[in-house]
Amino acid sequence: MLHHLCTRLTSLLRKRCPIQHWNQPYFQIGLISPSFFLLHQRAQYASEAATESSSFATNIFKGQIVPDHVFPFPSVLNEEQSLVLKEIVAPFSRFFEEVNDPSKNEELEKVEDETMESLKKMGAFGLQVPEDLGGVGLTNTQYARVVEIVGMHDLGVGITLVAHQSIGFKGILLFGTKSQKEKYLPKLATGETIAAFCLTELGSGSDADSIKTTAEKSADGKYFIMNGSKLWISNGGIAEIFTVFAKTLITDETSKEKKATLTAFIVEKNFEGVTHGPPEKKMGIKASNTAEVYFDNVKVPAENVLGGIGNGFNVAMNILNNGRFGMASALGGTMRGVIAKAVDHAANRIQFGKEIYNFGIIQEKISRMAMLQYVTESMAYMVSANMDMKVPEFQIEAAISKIFASEAAWYVTDECIQVMGGMGFMKGAGVERILRDLRIFRIFEGTNDILRLFVALIGIEHAGIHLKELQNPLMSPLQNTGVIVKKLSLKAKRKLGLSTGVSLDGIVHPELAKSGALVTKSIAHFGDCIESLLIRHGSNVIDEQFLLTRVADVAIDLYAMSVVLSRASRSLKQGRATAQHEKLLCETWCLEAAERVGENLAALNSTSHKQMFNNMKVISETVVENNGVVSSHPLGF
Repeated sequence: MLHHLCTRLTSLLRKRCPIQHWNQPYFQIGLISPSFFLLHQRAQYASEAATESSSFATNIFKGQIVPDHVFPFPSVLNEEQSLVLKEIVAPFSRFFEEVNDPSKNEELEKVEDETMESLKKMGAFGLQVPEDLGGVGLTNTQYARVVEIVGMHDLGVGITLVAHQSIGFKGILLFGTKSQKEKYLPKLATGETIAAFCLTELGSGSDADSIKTTAEKSADGKYFIMNGSKLWISNGGIAEIFTVFAKTLITDETSKEKKATLTAFIVEKNFEGVTHGPPEKKMGIKASNTAEVYFDNVKVPAENVLGGIGNGFNVAMNILNNGRFGMASALGGTMRGVIAKAVDHAANRIQFGKEIYNFGIIQEKISRMAMLQYVTESMAYMVSANMDMKVPEFQIEAAISKIFASEAAWYVTDECIQVMGGMGFMKGAGVERILRDLRIFRIFEGTNDILRLFVALIGIEHAGIHLKELQNPLMSPLQNTGVIVKKLSLKAKRKLGLSTGVSLDGIVHPELAKSGALVTKSIAHFGDCIESLLIRHGSNVIDEQFLLTRVADVAIDLYAMSVVLSRASRSLKQGRATAQHEKLLCETWCLEAAERVGENLAALNSTSHKQMFNNMKVISETVVENNGVVSSHPLGF
């Protein structure tokens, strides 16, 4: 339908304005590009889309570029904050290089007692708690740098720290009342008490609405009686303070009927009826305590409701959204350490008379490892800076950073083992422990599969609202010429092969102009494909998960291309010593990513891919019905 309408629009525009005038300013509806050398970190760009959503990742689903929070690459630390960070980073680095023993922690299946005490004295348990409440008071960007160091050396210790503050008591920081903060945060900041985040249950993982734990208000209204259990809780066996999510009954104002809604509570270990199971035996992050937590008729004071009754889902999502950037920074650090191990081996291992780094197959591995680390690091500090700049929307960007970082770190570490050969497989090299530790990152704090659907559906929903707004004007094009030109001229021009006026010229560094053009072209193509997808499937698109995962992969690649373009541009502008190397990383990444984008977008409309998806559905259903492999054994058994 929309294709037909666009054809009508093209015809209309040709009649009302000669084609040679289409490049005049009043037809160039898009971004007014500022000078690349603009000094302000948050320049104002003229774009109607920016008034609808300021999120770069959200707007690419409409084929639009709203660069406010991506270009230029943000520098959010002032001189004083940079000095504070340096003072913190130095002792942290020394501690993890000289004192902490990852192998010993894993062997003990807990963080050594002396290590825990040292971390507490260093302020590691209250990095983002305000100073007046006993914490260090770091910004998100400062926190990201410290977590990066931890991730480089010991992910088991990292999970202990992150489960405590990135999610464990993050809800108190974000939603706590003044009295709740004053009561709990000082001891949490010093590590005197440890926190844990309790959401997952045996029958409830990604589907938070299926939670069975309940909290029933007492007759006098002073308490909530909590019953249930939580599974696989990081710090579950050592925590004294829990952020717990439970179903509560509230009265619907319209129907006056009672309905169950999710509510968050602050629960103390010393409340009668709170217990935990033994430490879980795990594939990796063995130094991190993981246990089941039980609540048996626990009386939780009414004042311990966190964020309001019935607001639990919002509390949970905000905690997770605000914590995901830390995962990207930590895994950026992990990759730095792993790459150093691979390079050391490649530079010293001699085969066929040469150090193996001279061979093309090794060079390809090392270069791709370096690119993945560069992208991850760029995402981590882009998102943390956006948060520090109080950007209102960053949930898609944070989800993308988590997906990308967890998969990149796994790939890089696996390739490190391959470069090191048998040596990498041996326990003494320490890489196999890192690989085992990394496997959980694609699962917890939102599985990557669910987060892909989240990225795709949030972006598509925004694009759908935008498309719906065009419906009435398109029904009466002659009466709404201005609206149509304003909203659809970019699409019409793209179909005619004309300049849209939307580009990154003057925003990215001139030496990266070709990469900028790749990003612009890919985003425009993405917008067209999302529009077609919506028209074809409508609200039923939510059921097209084969397609949605590919939509998400495109969004991830486009955001990745954009952040490295921004970072490399800044380095070139500032004349950094590594600028030309960063340019190579950026150009190579954009070339590869643009090819993947094209392939994934082609799959959305491909007959052969549709057949393949249908085949996969049938194969899967048959295997499930058979409780395993269906095909007969080749030997006839």
